[in-house]
Amino acid sequence: MYDIIGDVHGYATLLKKLLTQLGYQKTEDGYKHGERKAIFVGDFVNRGPEIRKTIRIIRKMVENGNAFAILGNHEIYAITYYLKEKDGSLVLKTKNKNFLALHKTISEFVGFAEEWKDHLNWMLDLPLYLDLGKIRIVHACWSEEAISWLTGAEKMGKSRRDIFKKVHKKPKSKTARNILLLTKGVDFKMPGNLKIISNKGISPRSFRLRWWESPEGKTFEEMSFESKFSLPEYEIPRHVAPVLEPYKETLPPVFFGHYCRHDGPYIIKPNICCVDSCVAGSKTLTAYCWNGEQELKSENLVHVRK
Repeated sequence: MYDIIGDVHGYATLLKKLLTQLGYQKTEDGYKHGERKAIFVGDFVNRGPEIRKTIRIIRKMVENGNAFAILGNHEIYAITYYLKEKDGSLVLKTKNKNFLALHKTISEFVGFAEEWKDHLNWMLDLPLYLDLGKIRIVHACWSEEAISWLTGAEKMGKSRRDIFKKVHKKPKSKTARNILLLTKGVDFKMPGNLKIISNKGISPRSFRLRWWESPEGKTFEEMSFESKFSLPEYEIPRHVAPVLEPYKETLPPVFFGHYCRHDGPYIIKPNICCVDSCVAGSKTLTAYCWNGEQELKSENLVHVRK
């Protein structure tokens, strides 16, 4: 059985506290459970005060068979920041706001350049998702189409480096869009002539969508998966509504992070669970202890606080 752990973001002390509460014991092979395995949903770098320790804990667990880990958008930022062209120049020519988040991670590895390079190579080989049959894990959005496309790219013999380079070299390519779909989810981009006002009195130009829902007949608030503001109960105009494939309740439970749920809710539907409790703000780390059930239970959620 599995313990699915939300975005850790460099909070190693909280992670150790959570693992201990879940029954994992510290051994020479890292934290280990006699009957269970941890699954990390990505975003273990950036933001927190103990990024180097966090990576070492998670990597040791993965390499010794005591955990799985997948990539989040923050690992994508880190990997692609350092990718190089054949002439040795960086693929990323212009820094954008996404890479400001890397400052803490880079700072922690000052004086440990070789260790950081080794961690980057390790992260480069981590999967973007896990389909374990009875459960599925992804950082932000489960998309069969995106998974199929990226699987096909790897089967064609393309290296992970070449695939990830497209995030910056060809950001509008299907490969780049599918990587970001899995790790960042679906954002609703407001048309230029459409303006709505949130409860904060601002007019957002985009907001995170409930990718598992069909937008037909739903309001902006019903389709929003934002945790920092609410949107009006206006029905989304049909001609601007995105096309989304609903995640059916007959499908295996899917777990993800990314969305910074603060105080929840975490179980969104009987087979949909977000385990990201926004650790940098809430100082709370969340896990779901999965025991084989196909209908998720709130009592299986575990939270630890600083």
